[in-house]
Amino acid sequence: MKIFPAIDLKDGCAVRLYKGDFSNMTVFSDNPVAVAQSFKQSGAKNIHLVDLDGAREGKPVNSSVIEEIVRECGLFAEIGGGIRNAKRIDDYLSLGVGRIILGTSALENPDFLKGCVKDYGDKIAVGIDAKDGFVATRGWLEVTNVPSVDFAKKMRDTGVETIVYTDISRDGTLSGANTLIYEVLNKIEGLNVIASGGVSFIEDIKVLKNIGVYGAVLGKALYMKKLDLFEAVKIAEE
Repeated sequence: MKIFPAIDLKDGCAVRLYKGDFSNMTVFSDNPVAVAQSFKQSGAKNIHLVDLDGAREGKPVNSSVIEEIVRECGLFAEIGGGIRNAKRIDDYLSLGVGRIILGTSALENPDFLKGCVKDYGDKIAVGIDAKDGFVATRGWLEVTNVPSVDFAKKMRDTGVETIVYTDISRDGTLSGANTLIYEVLNKIEGLNVIASGGVSFIEDIKVLKNIGVYGAVLGKALYMKKLDLFEAVKIAEE
């Protein structure tokens, strides 16, 4: 299993939200590049980057910070937030980004998604942010009537190989991962599942690994020093 320490970017800073609420935000660092470098020093090989401003505005906002992180740290980077056209995908991939995460555009513009999967293959992932079992969009501000598990199956059928599934009710709460939903998702054949939201304890890492998920995103638990990244990477890769 792969570990993806996360950096969520707001106004150029590394921040964490509580249950996706922009009014309940904690700024952890005004130097995201240094945060990424500390992750690398702790054994991380991958990094999960989210442009929160971009997700809300529908266009990249923190791209210069993202470029610096990718250039300086040399980690496999997956990036999401406000990526809604092919030019932005090309720009990020040309920087050395390993995987692009589409969210709102994957739901609202299925033809765009199909074209991206055709053109970029496994470099395209879909972020599924779920609230009470339904897909949320636009930086978690809007909840649709689309069941999240059904949407995950649809993504697989579209040719998407990897999804990042976030349980919004757990995100930023340090309450542990919703392992039950990942058991369900991992039974969808042909789909790599990255667990996100509430992954806070070494036991979470062990359970998710036993379930067989492809990866896990670690956020607030790292910043609050509730979880040791070196240990998490070691257990995930054993």
